[in-house]
Amino acid sequence: MTTRPPAPAPSDTDPQVTPAADSGLQAGLKSRHLSMIAIGGVIGAGLFVGSGSGIAAAGPGILVSYGLVGVLVVLVMRMLGEMAAANPTSGSFSAYADRALGSWAGFTIGWLYWFFWVVVLAVEATAGAKILAGWIPAVPQWGWALIVMIVLTASNLVSVSSYGEFEFWFAGIKVVAIAAFIVIGGLALFGLLPGSDHPASGFSNLTAHGGFLPNGPGAILTGVLMVVFSFMGSEIVTLAAGETADPRAAVTKATNSVIWRIAVFYLGSILIVVSLLHWDDPAILKDGSYVAALSSIGIPHAAQIMNTIVLTSVLSCLNSGLYTASRMAFSLGRRSDAPAAFGQTTDRGVPRAAILASVVFGFVAVAFNYLWPDTVFQFLLNASGAIALFVWLVICFSQLRMRKIIERESPEKLVVRMWLYPYLTWATIALITFVLGYMLTDTAEGGGRDQVVLSTLAAAGVVIFALVRERVSGRNKTQDTAPPLS
Repeated sequence: MTTRPPAPAPSDTDPQVTPAADSGLQAGLKSRHLSMIAIGGVIGAGLFVGSGSGIAAAGPGILVSYGLVGVLVVLVMRMLGEMAAANPTSGSFSAYADRALGSWAGFTIGWLYWFFWVVVLAVEATAGAKILAGWIPAVPQWGWALIVMIVLTASNLVSVSSYGEFEFWFAGIKVVAIAAFIVIGGLALFGLLPGSDHPASGFSNLTAHGGFLPNGPGAILTGVLMVVFSFMGSEIVTLAAGETADPRAAVTKATNSVIWRIAVFYLGSILIVVSLLHWDDPAILKDGSYVAALSSIGIPHAAQIMNTIVLTSVLSCLNSGLYTASRMAFSLGRRSDAPAAFGQTTDRGVPRAAILASVVFGFVAVAFNYLWPDTVFQFLLNASGAIALFVWLVICFSQLRMRKIIERESPEKLVVRMWLYPYLTWATIALITFVLGYMLTDTAEGGGRDQVVLSTLAAAGVVIFALVRERVSGRNKTQDTAPPLS
């Protein structure tokens, strides 16, 4: 790895100096961009596509599963918001782990997170290509995957505002779609939707057909495993905040709004689905939960409408995934944890080398998905499957130590505080650990056990490499030797 001296800390007394400007990035994201990134970050394609299997497994009790994971995400985001508001940076939790736990931790979680999003690029590119090939079969599926990747790569290379503008409209479509679904579904539930022949069942389906927990309380935990990864992406806003004019205010606003975002978009929409349909309706698995719900109230062309929304979600995830991977690579480059070229920017403030490196590996992963979907690509999926939970764990442990550092060095920057510190932090650690442990009981091929084992092996390999590298170079940034908070 090429060593690059750290950038000087920006001055808090000069309002024109921001973390973005200091690092070479530009504050090209507007308030409306970040607001929509924050909202859209919690609405992934997994909500539309994957919720059906969770409903089939847990029945109406899937609401509890979503609620538990939602609480977990709110707590993690609160911790991350506390650190990000005090010291906004493009490296986010990786940079905080570097400071709080040591350079090995920042190196490890940064590269694991980058790997996670590179694999996500392949998954989402393939999913989007399938939909587009179904609409225009003259272009082969691999051709659509290539087109989508090239277009979004180009937009990210132009400027950060291009990414923000794409994401603003992608996320806006998702938000409008979810809001419309909740309103239309709610009207149908009580017989107020004109032209709908859906019975005015209210919320009776929540307890009919075997009760609220038809498959027993244990199914709630099964549901947790099925929905937990659909929440990944909430943390993107803390990476993007570093490229805004007022990152502290942006992080504070996004962190404070995470509760209602999860409550409305996840719990609200799933409540409508399980209230409109019997939980064991075959259409939930066959057509997808949202398509089945729209069809039940007589919405014409429900499948095509939902395909359009899913495609938008896929493109949004691709756009954000490329942005997130590149900014993490950029941060690693700035901290000498990646080639120095990754930490350099163009005149437009774009980390071109970091973007291109990320998209190259994304293209390779896409190729693996077409050539060896059941072997090489499945291995990559499993190896990245539990990384989201590892990231959340690192955020928790980092916050435990960063709170003390912030209180010692810059207590005035604690504009966002974790509730009931440190007790809720330790409770969150325990809950994440429990979820990881419960995943080990999922012995299906490609299931939770495979994901935890392979992700742990991948993490262990990176940790060993980081520790060896640290020992060889004599580099060890701890909370006592790291530079003060910017």
